[in-house]
Amino acid sequence: MKKLQVLFLISLSSALLFGCGKKSAEVMEPVVNPVIEDTVDDTDKTNTDEEKTEEDIPPKEGMVRSRITNEWVTEEVNNTRPIAVMIPNTKTAAQYGISRADVLYECNVEGSITRLMALFQDWSDFDRLGNVRSCRDYYVYWSFEWDAFYIHYGGPFYINEVINRADTQDIDGLSSSNFWRAKDTGSSTDNAYVDTDGIMADINKLGYSLNYRNGYADEQHYIFASNGSPNTLEQYGNAITADKIDMSPTYPVTKCYFIYNPDTGLYDRYQSLSGSSDGPHIDKANGEQLSFKNILIQNTYFEVRDQKGYLAFQCVDSTRDGWFFTNGKGIHVTWKKPSDYAATRYYDDNGNEIELNTGKTMVCIVEDGDSFIVDGEKITSSTAQ
Repeated sequence: MKKLQVLFLISLSSALLFGCGKKSAEVMEPVVNPVIEDTVDDTDKTNTDEEKTEEDIPPKEGMVRSRITNEWVTEEVNNTRPIAVMIPNTKTAAQYGISRADVLYECNVEGSITRLMALFQDWSDFDRLGNVRSCRDYYVYWSFEWDAFYIHYGGPFYINEVINRADTQDIDGLSSSNFWRAKDTGSSTDNAYVDTDGIMADINKLGYSLNYRNGYADEQHYIFASNGSPNTLEQYGNAITADKIDMSPTYPVTKCYFIYNPDTGLYDRYQSLSGSSDGPHIDKANGEQLSFKNILIQNTYFEVRDQKGYLAFQCVDSTRDGWFFTNGKGIHVTWKKPSDYAATRYYDDNGNEIELNTGKTMVCIVEDGDSFIVDGEKITSSTAQ
């Protein structure tokens, strides 16, 4: 139907164009020359084609730029709400599908263990995704800004306030019959999984809509540089070289770090989990190493809630500093998130919103006062202000 509408509009536009042309010809000359009209039209078409760059031309019909990565995706994928999945990051975690995450969040939970929240725009063909672990309420607020279905497996009572909100659309493995426990993980806790069919079954059962909420699709989240003019950060005189970003001071259990690969232009992720060997962070589903085009670091105000070490982070109504890394360089930034559903915005020291490069993004949440190391230099929130 849309194709028919487009053809109709093209025909109508052509009719209007030629009609105007004939009217002008009748005023200027007594004889209308249809060859001249065709020549003008061909010239206009040629000029229009010349104005298009290679990156403006989709590889296949119906492809559009992703609002999450700026990569080419189908219109259906771009118009379907993403999923945000809670995934553990311990030596017993058996992670399937994680390398396909378009945005990956990492943040401390109790005991200095980190937990990951993986955002997937295209989740149409997972046969095993997870393993899925419990919720922490601050992750839900990060999922809100993507209008994502939040997928978790239970959680402490601290989550009740946000999970029970009318606008929270979560899928909980504790109450779903569509999750299963795998026997091949060697763990009694890190072994819960779900697949695409199970997620869809829960969405239908809970009455959720696959469509974005009103107005969300019109909002721009990340701002991307064009592929023809990528953001090299060379325009910043204070940009630092960033071949290795070591997050082990802030994530002492995970001990993750990123190495810039100039051949791919990506940051490859490595981990040295306590009790396990140092090496690439690998997706068990496909054997691929996790890699990212952009790395965002957010220094964040936090509090310890109780003697068990449960944490709270100020996700909303906050303005704090951080860093942005891409293409082997990094700059200091300031981030802001004014409301639950508003996108987190990142600004350079001149007050301009930064441009990310096309591809996947890693978001590292850092507790205020903690540090990380870039090419041997220690950076903390206090020195980065």
